[in-house]
This record gives sequence, structure tokens and C-alpha cells, in this order.
Amino acid sequence: MALKIETFSNAKGGNSFFKALGHPLTAARAEALYAKLRTAGKVAIYDPFGMATGLHEFYSLDGTDVDSVFVQRIEDIGKTVLGHPVSPVTRLPASQAALLLVAAFDAERLIQQIRHLVPAGMEVLSLDALRLPDEMLTNPKYYLDTLNFATNFGFFRDKAGWHTRIATCDYWSGLGTKTPPRIWCCLFDQSGAVLAQWEDPIATPGASLIIDSKEIRERFGLGEFTASLFIHVLGVARHDIVKYALDVYGDDETVLSCTHDANAWPSDLFAGLPAPDDNETVIMWIQNSHPVTIPANAVGINLMGSDEIRFVPTAIAPFASYALDVGELFPEAHWPQQLEVQAGRYFVRPRYEVHVKNGRSRIAHVNVERNDLLADDGILTLSEWMGKSYILPAPILPVEQWQSVMQPTPMSTAQHDLPVAAIFYDASGAVVARHAFGCLLRRASVALDINAILASQGARLPSGTGHVELVYDFSAGGRADGWLHGLFRYTQRSSGHIADSSFGAHIYNTVLTYKNEPQSYASAPPGLSTRLFLRLGDAPLDTFCHLIYPASTPWHAQSDTRFILFDRTGNEISQIRVRIPCSGSLHWRYHEGFDAAIRRRAGDGAYIIIRDLTCRLFGYHGNLNGDIAFSMDHMFGF
Repeated sequence: MALKIETFSNAKGGNSFFKALGHPLTAARAEALYAKLRTAGKVAIYDPFGMATGLHEFYSLDGTDVDSVFVQRIEDIGKTVLGHPVSPVTRLPASQAALLLVAAFDAERLIQQIRHLVPAGMEVLSLDALRLPDEMLTNPKYYLDTLNFATNFGFFRDKAGWHTRIATCDYWSGLGTKTPPRIWCCLFDQSGAVLAQWEDPIATPGASLIIDSKEIRERFGLGEFTASLFIHVLGVARHDIVKYALDVYGDDETVLSCTHDANAWPSDLFAGLPAPDDNETVIMWIQNSHPVTIPANAVGINLMGSDEIRFVPTAIAPFASYALDVGELFPEAHWPQQLEVQAGRYFVRPRYEVHVKNGRSRIAHVNVERNDLLADDGILTLSEWMGKSYILPAPILPVEQWQSVMQPTPMSTAQHDLPVAAIFYDASGAVVARHAFGCLLRRASVALDINAILASQGARLPSGTGHVELVYDFSAGGRADGWLHGLFRYTQRSSGHIADSSFGAHIYNTVLTYKNEPQSYASAPPGLSTRLFLRLGDAPLDTFCHLIYPASTPWHAQSDTRFILFDRTGNEISQIRVRIPCSGSLHWRYHEGFDAAIRRRAGDGAYIIIRDLTCRLFGYHGNLNGDIAFSMDHMFGF
């Protein structure tokens, strides 16, 4: 059964109550509070905001003699909470309980409101006993302010020649912090035991933030580990989401891969998990994101479109990590089949690793599958106002060097079919080919060889690169919900090295809006500008990015795009300006864009912000070790 907690609402955003309860420092405080509850005798609970059930999910009240539950809202009367029919708090004077637990934070005002109702001798406690220290809070006056819980998890490993690096920058100082934020981290080993805790300052506004497993292992004298890294950014402004790039690198120069951040909200479902190809093993890492055990048979996977769920038979301890071998649960599954993850809100967006027998490995992520959507027939008529409307853009990497494959992936429970087509563009913005998938059934798993489609239609890419757009196509019927996703797989011809990347569709570059699209990070839609983060690899690696200028309707003929290079302290070193045609793209490399002298000035730990005030661009980035290895995933913005 899924945890009875709210983690994210598309109407209200992220929920900070579950983050407050699930913080690693909260567990010790909960032990002290619960010790009092267990020895108090009869306990009454005042639940003014409906938080008692979520509290019980994280910290069970089964060992407590709960006598009664009281509520504030008249509309809650008649409900059952924790097995008790609730009563209005005005009946509290008749309670025989020895202790009242107010199931809320910032409870002083709530307690004062009912002080006259509390029987003489009744002790009153609240969830304020679980609060983090004020020095860790951006807004101590409102504990559940989302800015107090700018947290995320990272997959973190250092063993046998394999290392990991998390890279981002201080984007909060540019949003209004008075002083640079600080970073609090807790590293859990695979069993969920704490390996290390630390807090680091960000030295200067805009500085890069790099957490490297080799450095952490040396700093704390650790042995090999496969771990879950909890990251809490303290003192943020406006933006409560911790975004980063995760790189996997090794002592062997062929070990090179990357993926995106974990998405901070545990979900009921994830999808886009590929089945193994010949000679492949697919491992999905389940990072328990809570201080509560995942019971055996609570998490499972199924083939997309099938109701047969096969469950993980092993319990997973609080904050532990579990390596799920997809082939053990579904030995008959084979690429291009894809699987759905029944996650029960126990963990953040999981990473998966594909290990090729006697070959390379790669890391990628699945995506959040929505279960709150219905088919939206308004999308059927959007073309009148918004042209192509929803677009999922992805690179066609230089065709002489890479093989490119795309696969539509169902990503909501409302998607019983996928009416989609692909449009292929040269970097100049010219359409060179089209492919109609038709109306794919949910269970269909179609992988389209992009290079083969181009060849079969006699299409040329004069620029040598381009991009593909997955769009809705209702010519064969079907319905849509706007949550269109796909998986893209790239193979370097010289080395056989592969990278997976997956993302979802948005409406791009039109001033009209539809259901919060075109999406904006900084204000109300439409989002018509670009701020993307490009982390840079250390020598001998070169860094590349593939920027795409998608447009649902015709927009500015060319972009006005700046690559702004910063050193690790946040000082601007140099910038260049480029122009990208509307519906075109740009394949760009760091070593070609900035000369050796400028790169030396920037040094290690440098990064680039890609800025454009004229249009919204979408980008992919990666590191390149010549013809030996590469990594790639989509970029993030803020």
C-alpha cells in the first residue's frame, strides 16, 4: 500500500509537511517526543489541519494509548482518524487524557486558542518538538514554508574505480538571498546507516557547488560506499527546488555517464524504465526517501500496459538503497519494451543503470507518471491557436558520429493511447522528414531509428546535426492529456558508448497560454526566456551542449543567446553570443567556443549560464572524451 502522505500537488506545488517529518534530523527528535507519549498514559490528539495521519505514517502511534482525536473544522466531524471517530475540539474539556498532542507546527497560537478548553493537569505538546534549529531555517516564523525545506536526494557512489559528482551553482543569490546559502548534507550507506553529516558554506554569491564522492570519502576516511546523499540548502530565496547534474566517472577513461536531479517529491508511479537489450542488465536504484521501512511487496514493476505487477520481496530500511534487477522480476522483458514502477510514494525519482556484458555502463532516470490527469479534448483544437502546441524536442547528434533512437513513453494513467508524430529538422530550422507513429496503444513499445528514417526518406542534414520534435497527431484518432514524454538513446559509433535521456513536452514560444504553458520558472506563464545551467567537465574532457529553439507558433527568426562563463567563485570570465534559427538547433562545444587562455582563467569547477531574453530554448548537455566515451542528458533551468 502507498504511504498516506501528500508529496506534491500540481495545484499547490511541493508539500513541505512530509519533508519536515522526513528530514534526517527529525528522527532523533521524534524518539524523544514519542518516549513522552508512550509513558504519558492516555493521549488525546488535536488535529486542526489533518496532519495526524501523515505523522502516523512516518512515526507510528501504535505504541501510544491514543484515547481520542479532536478537530477544528466542522466539515471534518464524522470522519475517522487513527481509528477514532473525531470530535469537535469544544468537547476537549470532557477528555480524561493525561496529555494532548497538537498535530501541527507553529502551534503556540493554536494552543492559546484552546487553552480555556484544556482540562487542569493535562500536559500539552506539539510537533514543534520536532523542529530543526532556527539557524537551519530560511523563515523561522513559518516552519512549513517551502523555502525551509529546499531538499533533494542524490545517488552517490565511490567504489572500485567508480566515482560520482554532483554539480550545480548558487542560483539563489541571484534571486534575492542576503548572504550566500549553506549546504547541509547527510550521507547514508546502502543499509540506511549514517556515514557522515556535514555543513559547508557557499563562499561567494553565484559560486559553483560541487560534491565529489572521492573528496567526501577522503575527507571522512570512508571505505567504499554505494549511498544516498540527502542535500539540504539553507538560506534560499524564491526557489525551493535543488537542481543538479549527476556525473559518473571512473579511473578508467571509458567510465563516463550522467543524469539529472532526483526530483524532490516521491511519487505513486514512475515510468519510462527500459527493459534490458541483449547482453544488458538493468538495475533500478530504489532510494528509500523516508525514515520508515518500505515493507516487503510494497514496491513493484509491471510491463507498460499490463496489470500484472511483480513485487520486490525484500523490505528496505529507512534511507537505505536497494538495487532492483529488472531482469530478475521480468526475465521475459526485452528492449524496446518498457516498464512502469509502482512506487507507493516511498522514494524520489529513481536512477537506473544499464550494464552491458563485457562493455560499458550508463546511468539515467525514469520520470514521474501522473495519476491525476484526464484526457483533455481541448488539446484537439489547440492547433488553431498554438500551432504545434505541445513539443518534445530532442537532439539529432552529428550523424557521422552518433546513432540516434527515440521512443514515445506513456507517462500518465490517462494515456490509453498515444497519437503522435515526429518532425525532423536540420540545424537551420528546415523540415527534412516526418514520421507518423499513428495512434499507439499504451502497451506498444516502439523504438524509432532516427538515422534510418532520415535515410529512408532521402533526407539530408546539411548542417550534419539537427533535432526531432515529438508532437501530437490526431489524424488516426486518439486523445491527449499534455503529459507527453519520450526516451532518447544515443550511441557513439567509434566506441559503442550509449547514453539515455528522457523528458516531457511543453508549449514553446507563443504569447498565448494554455493551462500554465508555456511554462515559466520565475513568474506566471508564458515563459519566453532562457536561463540554463551548463556544468563543465575537467580536463581531458570537453563539454558539449545541444540547444534547440522549438516554437509552437512562429517566433523571432533568430535567438539572441549568450554563453556566460563563470569561474567556481561565481566571477564572470567571458561571454559569447550566438544566433539559433527558429525551429533550429546548435551543437556547441566548450573547447571551440572559448579559447585555451580563457579556459585556463576559468579553471576547474567553472560553469556556464546560457541566457536568452528573446525565446525559450531547450538543451541537452554532456561530456566528451574524444572518440572513447561520452555522457549526455537534458539540461536544467531556473
